[in-house]
Amino acid sequence: MDLRARHIVEGFLSGMHRSPYFGQSVEFRQHREYVHGDDLRHVDWKVWARQDRLYIKQFEEDTNLRCLLAVDVSNSMRYGGGALSKYEYACTVAATLAYWNLRQQDGVGSVAFDDKIRAKVPVLSKRNHLFAILESLNVNEPADKTDLGPLLSQIAETYPRRGMVIVISDLFSNVEQTLRGLRLLRQRGHDVLVFHLMDDDELEFPFSGPTRFEGLESEDHLNCNPRALRDAYLEAVSEFLQNVRRECAKQGIDYALIRTSENLDAALATFISNRMSTRARA
Repeated sequence: MDLRARHIVEGFLSGMHRSPYFGQSVEFRQHREYVHGDDLRHVDWKVWARQDRLYIKQFEEDTNLRCLLAVDVSNSMRYGGGALSKYEYACTVAATLAYWNLRQQDGVGSVAFDDKIRAKVPVLSKRNHLFAILESLNVNEPADKTDLGPLLSQIAETYPRRGMVIVISDLFSNVEQTLRGLRLLRQRGHDVLVFHLMDDDELEFPFSGPTRFEGLESEDHLNCNPRALRDAYLEAVSEFLQNVRRECAKQGIDYALIRTSENLDAALATFISNRMSTRARA
């Protein structure tokens, strides 16, 4: 993971982030009307002299970003028909983003979870902090079911200081609870990004002929002819994806569906480009 992360970041990702928050740097962002209780030191007195109205100057924050990586290590992440399983791909995404942030002297931490938090690494900005994050992901082999909604609510309570929370998961959990947890993170002021990882088999259902499907997070199994299920399965997956995309867009959450067959550098480049374009238009 370390070598993959360094290769990707050294290629093109360094130096691309910019804080979306307001702080007290020297770079002006915008005005807003004064409200009772605002610090008078931030009043633009030149505007007051011209318009006889009080306005506050807002600036772009130049303090370091605080980033938390929430990585799904549940049993469903074990699936993979290509070179990497979803779990291995998720760990590589996390390692890459951790290395990227640490290069920029930003703080980064991680949470590995299934139905509960399995490992937690605090948010720090030390260069050698990457190894602690990698170790926490390596020792947590996928296990148990995903219970994402309550987990996200727990993160919102545990990390009250606003920052960036990046969720890396296949989202195979109760959808309504998951979306409720994501909404709570946004309400607490966090910038939320969702990397939704899925295997090509899960998106295309290419199976044919008599097949036995076995649950990774249960003991259930199904013997069937996949062709009889394909249309209904693809319709259900499409509805699931549309629901997640729609709710993320409604809450201002950056969402990306990523196939584990995609080259990670290309997938991240597309995501970051779209994110920067969206923020430039906002």
